Amino acid sequence: MVPNVTRGSRTYGLLAYLYGPGRRDEHTDPHLVASWDGFAPDPGRDPAANLKQLQTVLDMRVDQRGKRRALKKHVWHCSLRLSPEDRDLSPEEWADAARRVVAAAGIAPEGDPDGCRWVAVRHAQDHIHIAATIVRGDLRKADIENDYRRAQAECRKIEKEWGLRRLNPGDGTKAKEPTNREKHKATRLGSQDTSRQLLRDAVRQALAGANTEEEFFARLETAGVLVNRKIGPSGDTLGYSVAVVGERDAAGKPVFFGGYRLAPDLTLPKIRARFAAPGAGADEERQSPAGERASERRSAPARARYEASAAVDTVLDILDGEDDQAAAAVIADTGEVLDALAGTAMPAQRAELLAAARAYERASRSHIRAARDANFGMRSAARQILAGGYTTNRAPDAAAAATLLAALLLLVIASSRWHAEHGHRQQAAAARASAEHLRAAYRQAAARPMAALAQRGRQLPPAVRGRQEQALRRVAPGEAGRLLAEPEFDALAAALAEAEAAGHDPQALLERARAWRELGTADSVTAVLTWRVRHLAQLPVPARRQPPAPAGTSDAAAAAGTRPADSFRRR
Repeated sequence: MVPNVTRGSRTYGLLAYLYGPGRRDEHTDPHLVASWDGFAPDPGRDPAANLKQLQTVLDMRVDQRGKRRALKKHVWHCSLRLSPEDRDLSPEEWADAARRVVAAAGIAPEGDPDGCRWVAVRHAQDHIHIAATIVRGDLRKADIENDYRRAQAECRKIEKEWGLRRLNPGDGTKAKEPTNREKHKATRLGSQDTSRQLLRDAVRQALAGANTEEEFFARLETAGVLVNRKIGPSGDTLGYSVAVVGERDAAGKPVFFGGYRLAPDLTLPKIRARFAAPGAGADEERQSPAGERASERRSAPARARYEASAAVDTVLDILDGEDDQAAAAVIADTGEVLDALAGTAMPAQRAELLAAARAYERASRSHIRAARDANFGMRSAARQILAGGYTTNRAPDAAAAATLLAALLLLVIASSRWHAEHGHRQQAAAARASAEHLRAAYRQAAARPMAALAQRGRQLPPAVRGRQEQALRRVAPGEAGRLLAEPEFDALAAALAEAEAAGHDPQALLERARAWRELGTADSVTAVLTWRVRHLAQLPVPARRQPPAPAGTSDAAAAAGTRPADSFRRR
């Protein structure tokens, strides 16, 4: 059962909506199921009652309070909605649910004769609306501090007692949802996303890897977002708000959203905390000597993604450690990498990566304070991805993207487990949802390079392929039969042959690749091992057709289409 609490100032306007046909004629048989005293007029079922009468009795105490003590928003509105798989509730059950929620929220505490006036209206099978005025019988304002959290907690109790779907409890870290008005406006304009969501994406992508506050605001303006900075007497920026260009309200003014209205971690103080990390956003290179020659042939987008993969490798173990603040920082910074990828991906992958970033946005926040006194390298990785620019459909770029997505998938799954261990059920669910979108993006990115590797694997000389099969049998004797039968083993064999030609021991690489995090969540173990082997061996690009090898080249090097290992050494 999902509660949604809002505040307003027009009692009659709310009642007119609740008893009206709805915006799409979706309201059927509007009627009261409960009220503060059980005798409120019901315009839906009583021909002698009307909306004005109901408004008058609800507003009686508001009017008695007088204009001098008038509240700016005296209307309290809460909808209670069932999950799609829940059973239908009887009118008596809906009435009981309404009484429990208004009591928990502080509108009408149980046994309090001075509780506020309220009514519960049902105009659909799966939900009710509670309309209340927040002036008590003693003419004081009702104590509704943390009303949403208290209403939500009561709904969790109702779910347990009544056998309904049990939802995860909220923890106050969720971003604000678009209002119905915003959703209807987006539909009217033919947009799939509301302005709030578009602005949230723009702010996150501008923040990804940004080094300074000024750079952050400059990125926003470059992205075509209207930025309004609140400047104090000292000349310092005290806050900010953003708006979509061209969107106006009824008065013809831009519709601005402050950072907190977008997400709890997008306020200016929270953003500034990210810039306080040592080396935050610095352009760092994590290049190993073995990969320097390979990187020379990589495009800027590919190089940035390989470097980001190295950054992911270095932080995975932090989630297994005991430093919760460091883990929280890594999880938050992972969101910046996803935002950077969503902003620079090819159109074919952008939808899935944007969905992954949006889902992970909830997972990036918790009540565990992130350590901002250390540089974990993830914000630098996000910065490099943005600096590298958009990827292309070239095989090397696709291979780099697949390598990073495979590494990020492990990190996001590890984030989900970390949240679950700490009781953060909402965040754990968000990370799992993000992982599903990352899997889809990985499949899209990996399809072409995996096909090229698989073709080379099938063309390996029997002796070379036999060595790779034997290496796998020695490393995983109990699973070898199943792994050899996977279609992706051809690509793994090609990767191992290429690594062998570069001077690596295939068995040692496989042992390191298998020990490098779990494989139980992988759709294909051999596909994951392929990218891990390539990454560990610092291989340049997926195997491509090469001219005939010169005399004296080893059979492994010829099969892998690479030069001998010496060609990768620094000169």
